[in-house]
Amino acid sequence: MASAITFDLPASWQPCRPKGLEPGAAFAYQVLMEEPSPRSSRLALAGALLAAIVVGGAGFLLGRVTTEPAPVAIAPPVAAPVAKAEPEPALSGIFGRADLIALAAAGADAAAAGRDAGPEIAQADGRRFELRLPFGCNGPAAENSDAAMRWRYDPEAGALRISVDPVAWTARDWWPADAASGVEAIEGFWIARPWTSNEACPAGGDRPAAAGAEPVTLPGQTLALGQIFFADGGRGGRRDGKPYEAVVRVAEDQLDASGGFRLRISGRIARTGNVGPVRCLQPAGPEQRPICLVSVVMDEVAVENSTSDATLATWSLGSGRTPET
Repeated sequence: MASAITFDLPASWQPCRPKGLEPGAAFAYQVLMEEPSPRSSRLALAGALLAAIVVGGAGFLLGRVTTEPAPVAIAPPVAAPVAKAEPEPALSGIFGRADLIALAAAGADAAAAGRDAGPEIAQADGRRFELRLPFGCNGPAAENSDAAMRWRYDPEAGALRISVDPVAWTARDWWPADAASGVEAIEGFWIARPWTSNEACPAGGDRPAAAGAEPVTLPGQTLALGQIFFADGGRGGRRDGKPYEAVVRVAEDQLDASGGFRLRISGRIARTGNVGPVRCLQPAGPEQRPICLVSVVMDEVAVENSTSDATLATWSLGSGRTPET
């Protein structure tokens, strides 16, 4: 048997009456709660979602407008200039002693290696040169000296006498038989001490080279400067065994030969016929240092005083005139 549950209510409590059922009301009605339909629920959710999207998009756009920095103009890339190939420098200037030695060294290297000469030798064709050969560094020569380059002073006549004998070679001295067809003679000078570019007398003095009827290749004589003459060519500048001789009138107390003298040779490097500017050979075999000839055309020969740099005599080889002193 169920027991009854009782509640003690306050005296002021009044039961809740539906609206329209209050005591004394003229009429009474009942308020009913309607459940939302599925369609209205979907419309309400869609509207809320659309409102959220609109509000969010507006906020995003407002944020970009207020916070994004102004765009910076970017300069278009500038194309780098194309580097132009530098033209090869034109050959210029006058070849001196050091240049002639270097040219001969290139020819000697090619000859020793058994290969053709490099382009630097062909490019030297036509270049101007000026070479000075010191001589008489040990003082005056004896009266009967046969040194190739010599000087002596005659105090009774008050005259300085200078004599320079060019070296004469034949074609066979430089080429095998028939290798230099038409070559009649070669005249020129040995360049002593080809290991130095110094054009003054050496510190220890020099020994004059002996001159004979036949060319003499002394130890260390490995570089020559020579002009090639052909049988059917011109003979301008050819000495035919005649030395360069000059007599200069000068008082004894005015002569200073302490530094010796210099033979100055000027002209141009020349490829003559089928003969290249440089010819090198090793007559004693591959263990011998190559002996080289630089082919030139000599325009002028002069004698200078090494101490005063004064020009004592000049020979213009193209004209065949007597020396100017």
